[in-house]
Amino acid sequence: MPGERIATFIFADDGRIPNNQDLPLLVYPQVLLDRIVDCEMIFNGNNWKNSWTGSVFDYHHFHSNTHEVLGVISGHATLTFGGERGKDLKVAAGDVVVIPAGVGHKKVEASNDFKVVGAYPEGRGHDLLTGKPEERDQALKNIKELPIPNKDPVFAEDGPLLELWMKN
Repeated sequence: MPGERIATFIFADDGRIPNNQDLPLLVYPQVLLDRIVDCEMIFNGNNWKNSWTGSVFDYHHFHSNTHEVLGVISGHATLTFGGERGKDLKVAAGDVVVIPAGVGHKKVEASNDFKVVGAYPEGRGHDLLTGKPEERDQALKNIKELPIPNKDPVFAEDGPLLELWMKN
C-alpha cells in the first residue's frame, strides 16, 4: 500500500465553500496506474457506488451529503480544491482523489482525453452546491452528520482513508 506517498490537504471554510476542517482531502498518486481499466470495478467492490464516467465541472462546487472519489482513467488536468483560495493540484491517469463532503472542486484545465470515474460511499446520491448563501445552513448540517465510509475506495478495510479520517 502506498501510504507513505499519499498527500493530504485540509481546507478552511472560505465563507462560500465550507470545505471540511475535520477530514483531509486524500491524493493517492499513480495508485491505479496498472489497473486503470478496473477503476470502476475496484470502487464498486469497496462499496463506493453510484459511479459515473466523465469530467469535472469547470466551476467551484461541492457535495454536502456525501464524500466522493475520483479515479483518473485517462489524460491529465489541473483541478482546484478548496474554493477560490484553495490549491491547484495536477492529476493524471492512475491518480485517485478522495474528496470529503464540503470540499470545493473544479477543473481549471485538462487534456482533451481527460476522464475520471467518480463514485460515492454506499452509492449515496449527491447534491450539487455552489456556495450560495441560502445553501449554507443545510450544507453545514449535512456535512457534520455524514458518517465516515466503512471502506477505503481502493484498499477496502486496509486503506489509508480509514486511518487518516479516524485520526481527525
